[in-house]
Amino acid sequence: MLHNFDRKTQEASGGAFRHHSLLAFWFVLANFFYYMTIYFYSQNQAYSEFSNFAPFGIELDGQWWRTTEHYFQAQKFLDKAYQEKIRLAPDPKTAANLGRSRAVPLREDWEEVKDDVMRRAVLKKFQTHPQLKALLISTGDQEIVENAAGDYYWGCGADGSGKNMLGKILQEVRAQILSCYSKESFA
Repeated sequence: MLHNFDRKTQEASGGAFRHHSLLAFWFVLANFFYYMTIYFYSQNQAYSEFSNFAPFGIELDGQWWRTTEHYFQAQKFLDKAYQEKIRLAPDPKTAANLGRSRAVPLREDWEEVKDDVMRRAVLKKFQTHPQLKALLISTGDQEIVENAAGDYYWGCGADGSGKNMLGKILQEVRAQILSCYSKESFA
């Protein structure tokens, strides 16, 4: 019955109905892709640039850090020599392992400051590298999720119940960058 209605409607409209149906289909499809969640994690997948392991250095606190992972891990400690060891680590995996070590005590306020340390590093990364800023802005309003199965704080965890703080921080940074663009546009 729908088929007959469709054919009769098309004949009566001179084919305009088919055109509108096609437009509606593309609208639904475009919105589906526009509102998709962006998952990132591995260096060989889409949006790997969002990872703290991505090879995009930052300058913070008067020093150059190879990655945001290097910076974040070093900030866990007050011992300047140990911070420097992490800063000079040859790769982000080594920096992460050094940061996870408890051979040197963590700073006492780490749990209270870790989110702000991450925000600062991530913001600096996207301020420093224009191509990353453009990539982040291109995600529109999409949710961003670190697809880290073993991390229920920074990532989504194996079952998706994780806090996804890194994804939330990326979304905050995106909003902050867009807000700056909006202010510049109306200035």
